[in-house]
Amino acid sequence: MPHQLLKGKKGIIFGALDERSIAWKTALAAVAEGAEIVLTNAPVALRMGKINELATLCNAPVIGADATSITDIDNLMQKSMEIFGGKMDFILHSIGMSPNVRKTISYTNTNYENFLKTLDISALSLHRVLQSAMKADALNEWASVVGLSYIAAQRSFPGYNDMADAKAMLESVARSFGYHYGFAKKVRVNTISQSPTPTTAGSGVSGFDVFYEYAEKMSPLGNATAEECANYTIMMFSDYTRMVTMQNLFHDGGFSFTGVSQALVEELQKAKASE
Repeated sequence: MPHQLLKGKKGIIFGALDERSIAWKTALAAVAEGAEIVLTNAPVALRMGKINELATLCNAPVIGADATSITDIDNLMQKSMEIFGGKMDFILHSIGMSPNVRKTISYTNTNYENFLKTLDISALSLHRVLQSAMKADALNEWASVVGLSYIAAQRSFPGYNDMADAKAMLESVARSFGYHYGFAKKVRVNTISQSPTPTTAGSGVSGFDVFYEYAEKMSPLGNATAEECANYTIMMFSDYTRMVTMQNLFHDGGFSFTGVSQALVEELQKAKASE
């Protein structure tokens, strides 16, 4: 049940592609909680996805913006403030793409031009968004910026490829910029490290189905869904988390702090007994 946690708040949601997207779920949840939003994505994603359907559901305008272009991001900030008639209270950064993953180029045989694109799109874009918002004075005091991350920033998951390095950089940007934005404007910057989630982008990672099942068996609470991540993000946008900043917050059913689960031990024991 909505509780109007974001009543009167305004913000930008990056990255909604289709109904499987965490950004899509977050947009719906934000509006249900009383917020007004602007939706944005890269021009190519606007053509490929269903964002206009979401815009209708949320009664929200759509502004195209390439997250690798500071000109586009500056334009997004200015137009959003014009639409809202003032400053904003939250931003969701749900942006990530790896040409190496898409082209099935292995991590140890990486194409460095692709690698740089991965870092630019998936991590430096957060710095660009924060820099633009600060320069335009686009965010109110106690505003909240959230980026979506993954535990491959801390641990090795071979199929995640160079996206792991991008997520590590994303989390570092959140900490570093969070320090400066906190002192300057009381703006909070955090990342949420989500369970493996069957989004359009996530499902493209090699071996996703197998790892999804593995994480489900490892996590005491099971994998967190996209809807549950959206709800957690709404809490991070709300005034109930005003003193939380520069954190990487694990939202993964306990996976991040579980060494091994009894279910996996028993499965391995059965496999060994059948040899």
